[in-house]
Amino acid sequence: MAEITRTRVGELQRGVFKILLEHPEGLPAKEVIQRMQEVVPPTDFEKSDYATRPGVQRFGKMIRFATIGPVKAGWMIKDKGKWYVTEEGKKAYAKYPDPNHFRMENHRLYHEWRVKQPKDLPESGLDEKDETAAIEGVAETTTAFEEAEENAWAEIERFVSSMNPYDLQKLVAALLRAMGYHVSWIAPPGPDKGIDILAHNDPLGTSTPRIKVQVKRRADKIRVDDLRSFMSLLGEHDVGIFISTGGFTPDAESEARTKETRKLTLLDLEKLVDLWVKNYEKIEESDKRLLPLKPVYYLAPSE
Repeated sequence: MAEITRTRVGELQRGVFKILLEHPEGLPAKEVIQRMQEVVPPTDFEKSDYATRPGVQRFGKMIRFATIGPVKAGWMIKDKGKWYVTEEGKKAYAKYPDPNHFRMENHRLYHEWRVKQPKDLPESGLDEKDETAAIEGVAETTTAFEEAEENAWAEIERFVSSMNPYDLQKLVAALLRAMGYHVSWIAPPGPDKGIDILAHNDPLGTSTPRIKVQVKRRADKIRVDDLRSFMSLLGEHDVGIFISTGGFTPDAESEARTKETRKLTLLDLEKLVDLWVKNYEKIEESDKRLLPLKPVYYLAPSE
């Protein structure tokens, strides 16, 4: 068996970081792996398929395995199929230009985390030849688990992003009711008036604050001007919730954080779905059809 050296793991790690540093908002894992073909071209061994799984190339699995250390070191984040580099990761990339030194440092931090776990690291006590077999075993499990999460999220994302805008409003209203709020009004189909949902803390709507919600199903990010238009509709005793499946520009997010005269919460698609999952058991059965979910138990990797 050809060897996957520790230096090679470091090269794969730095290749992933090089790609992600050019995309601070993160990239889908599958896109990172595709770009790695050019940034850190696979060896002949990495191009080959697993003997027990014809058609499944080693390269993508090795990349996924190589990222375990940086994630546990706090240098990298994986969330819903997207990979990001943290501020600590940026500093480490600059501080450790040598691939082996880069790997050794994140491995050290990984080990600090791993010794607190029930099992030892796959590398512990192995020479590089034996380590290759251990890496391949962990890589297969890790890849299967990650890809299951990524595929599940991609399906949910496509479903919500293609939802009828009025159904999306009803989904948000159902979520608010599950969270204990009282929805008094949902905008009917027609011209956009700026407010899509009104909700209150009590059934009669006599207590403050009043909650005004705008819901946007769009692919592009909400800009600061769009946000200001919504904020102009908020009164002194109102709380605003702006939901956009396409997310928000950095300027819009900054505006929401720093505005002292208006109370405003921004929710992108990921945060909306997270809240839906968290409150799913409290959602009315008739409303669950708007975004029906079913938990599936999957063998988790022992990283």
